[in-house]
Amino acid sequence: MISDEQLVEESLAGSALAFSDLVERYQERLLRYLLTRSGNRADAEDAVQDTFISAYRYLYSYNPRWRFSTWIYRIAIRNAARQPQGEIRDVDVIADENAPDPLEECIVACERENVWLTAKRLLNQDAYAAMWLRYVEDMSIKEIARALDKTQSWTKVTLLRGRRSLSAELAEGASGAAGRQIYGRI
Repeated sequence: MISDEQLVEESLAGSALAFSDLVERYQERLLRYLLTRSGNRADAEDAVQDTFISAYRYLYSYNPRWRFSTWIYRIAIRNAARQPQGEIRDVDVIADENAPDPLEECIVACERENVWLTAKRLLNQDAYAAMWLRYVEDMSIKEIARALDKTQSWTKVTLLRGRRSLSAELAEGASGAAGRQIYGRI
């Protein structure tokens, strides 16, 4: 499989097909991320489109010292900041075509969606973005810091605080639900 960096080089040399391959690789991932930021599919799709337009326009400025994913997410985050922020009412889940069991995948997706909805409610935008990039996109601390234009120390502390806040909230929610079930039987 050809690397992102090779596709960038080919794109810079004039290959529209190479840039199209980059779009295909990142379109769904960026859309999933931007859906959580905008709360509205149309706005998220607009932000994805703006991200790729900006990426194409400024592709010459890409530094292969960083992963392409770090660079493209940095653009997406900046574009999302310009989009109106709405309340998330319904997050679209993009199905994985290779999922072995659709029901199991649906259950996992719903649980994951609830975690991210809780994270969206609890955390500020930068902390939420750091958590998403780490746990959904599997970026390193260094890559997250670069994408968010923050220090590595800020990134580590923010991830730690975000995990603690989210864990406490989810634990409280679980015990609250169990408590309601017990009291509902009396």
